[in-house]
Amino acid sequence: MTTDTEEKIVVLVNGIPASGKSTLTRALAEHFGFPVLTLDSLKEPFMASFAPVDRLRNRQLGCAAYQAIWQVVAQAPTRCIYVIDAWFGFQPKEVLQQGLQQAGVTRVLELWLAITPDEAVARYQARLTDRMPGHPGAEYLPELRKLAETAQPMALGPVLQLNARNPDQAAACAWLQRQLRLPISAQPALSASG
Repeated sequence: MTTDTEEKIVVLVNGIPASGKSTLTRALAEHFGFPVLTLDSLKEPFMASFAPVDRLRNRQLGCAAYQAIWQVVAQAPTRCIYVIDAWFGFQPKEVLQQGLQQAGVTRVLELWLAITPDEAVARYQARLTDRMPGHPGAEYLPELRKLAETAQPMALGPVLQLNARNPDQAAACAWLQRQLRLPISAQPALSASG
């Protein structure tokens, strides 16, 4: 989907690991029809090819996938709006700013999924067996707890903070619609499950 503006806009779905970014991203993509880029979808095929992947290689692949995201956005038409699902705080903010600049992004909107340390640890632990080998395992839980205590949005544009425990998808869609100045009639209805 595109807007009538010539701005190049990205919607960052941001939050620490296990905060619910993927679920929210899918809901936004379904509602608006925007294309999606996720750090894991770019990284995981390479993780499978280079298995076994240790923590250092995982980080290297994450950095490469991050750069690939901005390459894709740079090649997109100006009016294309991407929803980008990633934990943007895994690198310095300056790296994000540089990627946005190289991609020609003129406007950044951010949905921040705030999560408590206990909830983050519980969610991450519950999905350990479902994650592709090469992602950090149970040894990451103390680090994740500390991260949850200090993590903040990137705040390079307007930010909507959502409670990760029960993010209001309808409110997120309404906020984005207002930020993008899209007419209500141009949007499909949010599904009852959303």
